[in-house]
Amino acid sequence: MQILIQLSLSLVGGLLLSRLAKKLNLPAVTAYLVTGLLLGPYCIGALNLFQLGFNSAEEVASLDIVSQVALGFIAFTIGNEFRLEQLKSMGKQAITVGILQAVVTTILVDAALIVLHFINPALISISSAITLGAIAAATAPAATLMVVRQYKADGPLTRLLLLVVAIDDAVGLMLFSASFGVASALESGAISILTVLVEPVIEIVLSLALGALAGWVLFWVEKFFHSRSKRLSISIGFVLLTVGLSMAEFEVGGVHFGFSLLLVCMMTGTIFCNICDFSEELVGRVDGWTAPLFVLFFVLSGAELNLSILANPAVLLIGVVYIAFRSLGKYAGAYGSCALTHCSDNIKKHLGITLLPQAGVALGMALTAQQLSDGAMVRSVVLFSVLVYELVGPALTKRSLIAAGEIQTEGKTNARKKNEPRKPVNLNG
Repeated sequence: MQILIQLSLSLVGGLLLSRLAKKLNLPAVTAYLVTGLLLGPYCIGALNLFQLGFNSAEEVASLDIVSQVALGFIAFTIGNEFRLEQLKSMGKQAITVGILQAVVTTILVDAALIVLHFINPALISISSAITLGAIAAATAPAATLMVVRQYKADGPLTRLLLLVVAIDDAVGLMLFSASFGVASALESGAISILTVLVEPVIEIVLSLALGALAGWVLFWVEKFFHSRSKRLSISIGFVLLTVGLSMAEFEVGGVHFGFSLLLVCMMTGTIFCNICDFSEELVGRVDGWTAPLFVLFFVLSGAELNLSILANPAVLLIGVVYIAFRSLGKYAGAYGSCALTHCSDNIKKHLGITLLPQAGVALGMALTAQQLSDGAMVRSVVLFSVLVYELVGPALTKRSLIAAGEIQTEGKTNARKKNEPRKPVNLNG
């Protein structure tokens, strides 16, 4: 009973608050996150009223499976952006931008936090500074996708953005694994090539292989059905299957094997959309089915945000430095890499801003980073940055897409209107 009431309040409350957000010209994502904050254990939930809100962080964590499934569908949808015609027109640029903006962000945040360490060694350790630099590279695909879907954004910037946030997951995983390995070595005095290089590569390869296999099997199974409803059910079942399989972990000969949920589901969507001639229609139906799931995902994300960290001056100071230099890194990295790949001025000016949102992937990395001597501080800084980026990031993404001319004027979009099929675009202007 308690879970059903909480989920109901999350859905209805989020949707009602989105009406207010619309009047304030804010994306619906922001309303869902604020709803989560209000229902969370640091606001209404703290009052311990009968079944009203989430009374503790443990109650929110118990619904983590909802967030995992939502991330799976988000990744599957983004994977459908990797169509061959898209890759032919912008694949090289997307890969270059995806790698360089992440690396530049990591370098800038590393440098800023290491300088902060030398100014006050008691504030942050070198190992934590290096780890936070790698976490800074991660971009949240969920908030970006929701803004794009809500306003039916389309154009060169939007299409490059969706490809870059997908590539960012693999790059971020590599950067974090290498940086965390070095950070652990600094604390223990011994570096492990296995942890720093081998295991991250294995995780990426296994994830892509599992996703490719799932995408091919999904297409093979879909051929046995012709009913739209049954094909929809099969697609949903396969995304749930890939989410479940991606949670598997095992160890062989001292080598840890695992999967990235986002990479597995993205690869499933990529293979399926390129070998199935009815994939675009089917993915559109899957998107319609997942709308309530995405609302719950963002409400639960908002409920997870820990407001108590705002009382710690050290966390606030490090957090402000982290946010400032991560934002600079994303903008400068995107601008420079876009200039290098000869993207249009419109893309160069606006892409960096759209890469600011940060959430689930970064929090997962921060959870791993708790193994460091001051890992609790690392997690608190990431929680603070997520609080800021998730509340501000979607609005900034919307403004950038409007400025780029890829979102229609407010009030002229129709949620029931089907978008025209996308055509390959030229990123060079």
